[in-house]
Amino acid sequence: MKIIGAVLDEIGRARPYARSRPVSVVELELDEPGPGEVLVKIEAAGICHSDLSVVNGSRVRPVPMLLGHEAAGRVLRVGPDVDDLLPGQRVVTVFLPRCGECANCLTNGKLPCTPGSAANNAGELFGGGTRLHSNEADVAHHLGVSGFATHAVIDRRSLVPVDDDVPPAVAALLGCAVLTGGGAVLNAGAPEPGQTVIIVGLGGVGMAALLTAVSLGCEVIGVDSSREKLVRALELGATAAHSPEQLAEQRITAPVVIEAAGHPRAFETAVSATAPGGRTVTVGLPSPDARASIAPLGITAEARTIIGSYLGSSVPSRDIPLYAQMWREGRLPVEELASSTIRLEDINEAFDTLADGLAVRQIILFD
Repeated sequence: MKIIGAVLDEIGRARPYARSRPVSVVELELDEPGPGEVLVKIEAAGICHSDLSVVNGSRVRPVPMLLGHEAAGRVLRVGPDVDDLLPGQRVVTVFLPRCGECANCLTNGKLPCTPGSAANNAGELFGGGTRLHSNEADVAHHLGVSGFATHAVIDRRSLVPVDDDVPPAVAALLGCAVLTGGGAVLNAGAPEPGQTVIIVGLGGVGMAALLTAVSLGCEVIGVDSSREKLVRALELGATAAHSPEQLAEQRITAPVVIEAAGHPRAFETAVSATAPGGRTVTVGLPSPDARASIAPLGITAEARTIIGSYLGSSVPSRDIPLYAQMWREGRLPVEELASSTIRLEDINEAFDTLADGLAVRQIILFD
């Protein structure tokens, strides 16, 4: 079938992207779903730093690639061997499928699925190969989803159903921002109610971590270099909000610190702000060649722990329904993460906005 999607043509073009236009909105050919796959009509998709990291070259992936991994939509058709989803159901996309059988999948979300990660790195679906084509050439999939399009064929293991009462924009955010940021708090940081939690980096993932910590009754301190994001953090329930410099000057620490910026300086800030006996949880994804400097003695002598948390150490089929229920009960106002809604045609300008740190989550809404 013919679809419209946002395809990255070349990695590493100079900014501003509004001028260099690395992403083209074009017509493509989408195959029918194969065994274990589902055809989804995309309703909403969020623009995340993981998309930007492919555009700017921090994460090298095969191109051309149809971007987008944080999305929600309706099932249109299911392929052979899919018997637990029905046409019309709303589904959330998940950017790391789990086979449920490899050694990593048996770690309760701690480690990413080995074959799922391999498929993502190759720009393929979990079942192998691509389902996207342009002028008879294959187009790679982004993280098994390619959600910046009117439609997508997605492996069943990359989808979690949600009830119809969850709006598309909220449902989309559950699959990445909330799953990652919320999971960093719930699954990895595991603060006690009333404890102080510091969130370093207040983008979509960091703000989702903030909302989750607030929902647990924690005292939350937001940290970012953007004054606008500090103000927004206070509006969303943070007890205090500081720049990294202010945090260091006042020697503020907490038993749980979440690093969600994906930058080595943010990691250093998070480690320094972790109290003796506390936990530093890092979910940000810096460039592979990024390096940070910390004092090992402080880790040993003060019995502090550094925890890496990919995808919020989540099991999506378990955690997404939990977050949906928290939203339903009014404890997790996910809609507050949306900075604006945009058209698919404005995707290059949206990447400039994201790179400039001027948005938490921009949402593409499809008709």
